[in-house]
Amino acid sequence: MLKKILKSYDYSIVIVYILLCLFGLVMIYSASMVVAVQRYNFESNYFYVKQVKSLILSFIAFFITAFLPYKMYKSNKFLGLMMLVSIIGLAGIFVFGHVSNNAQSWFRLGTSSIQPSEFVKLSVIIYLSAVYAKKQSYIDQFNKGVIPPLLFLIFVCFLIAIQPDLGTASIIFAIGLTIILCSGMKLKTMMKLFGLGLLVVLILSPVIFLKKDQIFSETRIGRFTGFMDPFATKAGEGFQLYNSYLALGSGGIKGLGLGQSVQKLGYLPEPHTDFIMAIIAEELGIFGVAFVLLGLSYLVLRGIYIGVKCRDPFGSLLSIGISSMIGIQAFINLGGVSGLIPITGVPLPLISYGGSSLLLLSASLGVLVNVSMFVKYEEKYKKKQENTTMQKTSINHRGFKVH
Repeated sequence: MLKKILKSYDYSIVIVYILLCLFGLVMIYSASMVVAVQRYNFESNYFYVKQVKSLILSFIAFFITAFLPYKMYKSNKFLGLMMLVSIIGLAGIFVFGHVSNNAQSWFRLGTSSIQPSEFVKLSVIIYLSAVYAKKQSYIDQFNKGVIPPLLFLIFVCFLIAIQPDLGTASIIFAIGLTIILCSGMKLKTMMKLFGLGLLVVLILSPVIFLKKDQIFSETRIGRFTGFMDPFATKAGEGFQLYNSYLALGSGGIKGLGLGQSVQKLGYLPEPHTDFIMAIIAEELGIFGVAFVLLGLSYLVLRGIYIGVKCRDPFGSLLSIGISSMIGIQAFINLGGVSGLIPITGVPLPLISYGGSSLLLLSASLGVLVNVSMFVKYEEKYKKKQENTTMQKTSINHRGFKVH
């Protein structure tokens, strides 16, 4: 039995995941050397060592979730506990949280930090997938099938937004909407939902107007002005994007060589986190960028394929939710680095420095591998049954095989 299960695992996801993690580790060391020396008394490998520790824990989490049957996550006890822990974690941030970059989003544990909003991403995916899978028989009943899970999503996004961390809140809300769109609701129900959302925005418009100075702070407005014309504001709001452009343009096809980036020498802030793709482009050129894009694209498309092939509604929505999380986060990061959208401070999946993000993505991909294993196992079992049925039908009424 164990041998059959091991044969059914999707090793392509495992290989791509490991390659991206190891590539990210190398680039984190290269991108962070100067920043580490400046901040931590000539310890050039400071961020690298911390990421190695996070990677070991992430590999363990990946293989644990890849082994555990994904269907255990939809039990009422597990969902209730997961929701409770998520809300307590997000609420506890306001009491015990550590402030960094004007946001109170981390728990400080010695020299390490944990960002609970990262793990809430997977909690929201599991919760919405499980609830909408159970509500398939009455999913178009607005009050009973649509609204209750949506209220939980909005409440969680609200707790994250007031930290304030609008980037993570937006990602979680977008992931939730993706799961809702794929849940099997009729177009009529979705239009009602859209109308309700528009009504809520109109009702809250006066509040937004009164609080505009707090909601639209100088920093947030600066991100838009810097995004619109980074060359005109390169000494101020457009500083990050301007230097990102210089890094992207300097790499060319072959790049300047591993470790040879100029923009990481104090010009580009946080080169090992939000702007690591700019350093990859500068040092490794189009080939390094292509490697990352192809790897992430494969994980996203493979997740969607697994979701389409899975006959279990919960497994299908789970796969789509996980792949959408990777795709949305990658788009926001790459969009900010390339100037397609304003900079939001979202890390690049599996590549950027950050233990919480890496651990969450690893656990999520482990779940995706487990769903894929069940899909493959069911396909093999179904094919075996079909072959058995064909053999039986090939025997005539006298008991002889028809040739």
